[in-house]
Amino acid sequence: MLTNERHAYILGLLEEKQTVKIQELVESTGASESTIRRDLTDLEQSQKLERVFGGAILPGRNLMEPSIMDKSTRFLEEKIRIAEYASSLVQRGDSVFLDAGTTTFQLIPFLKDKDLVVVTNCLTLVEALNEQGITTYLTGGLMKPRTGAFVGSHTIQALQNYRFDVCFLGINGFHPDYGYTTPDPEEAAVKELASSLARKTYALADHSKANKISFAKIMDLGRATLIVDEITEEANARLQKKTIVKVVTP
Repeated sequence: MLTNERHAYILGLLEEKQTVKIQELVESTGASESTIRRDLTDLEQSQKLERVFGGAILPGRNLMEPSIMDKSTRFLEEKIRIAEYASSLVQRGDSVFLDAGTTTFQLIPFLKDKDLVVVTNCLTLVEALNEQGITTYLTGGLMKPRTGAFVGSHTIQALQNYRFDVCFLGINGFHPDYGYTTPDPEEAAVKELASSLARKTYALADHSKANKISFAKIMDLGRATLIVDEITEEANARLQKKTIVKVVTP
């Protein structure tokens, strides 16, 4: 393929799949890995995509909150791997805050038979928690239609009645200088409060969230242990200066 043909192919594949990996582009185009990396760099400089570890995604807007449907199938295997590891950090009889998110959703099957009490601010998690027989409290509040998350003063007031052994947070981005972020300031406030009420907090993030910065800061990196599926050695070294990082490899 000529350069412009590869660029068109890469963008077409991104429109279809929302994310592409370097290895699949090497295999499908017959180009070398170094050539594909140059293509992705050129397209990123043209603001047509965003580079992430091992591939690329469509350019995001830091104010745009993806819906649960948008996020549910992206990096699904990675999210399940993160969730399985995260579940090992929960002890029998713990009280747990389970934040809104597709990775936190994947935790639920691994939490059965642990005799837990779960509090969540996410309507979309409730049915799955009920199916696993997990005692669940729902905060209520103003529901965000795209994500099913409850936010606002009623959610804040309800949360203040609880204390947690473990808090699991979903995030939209993590950065060594700007911490954990999410598009919505109201949701950021809920996440920060839940963390402050817990003995231990874990931020769950697939590798596409690395070095991403959304509009609203949740808290500094040091407030939570970061659990991620893969990360570069350079990025890991920077992050380890700010917090504990658990990399869950296959």
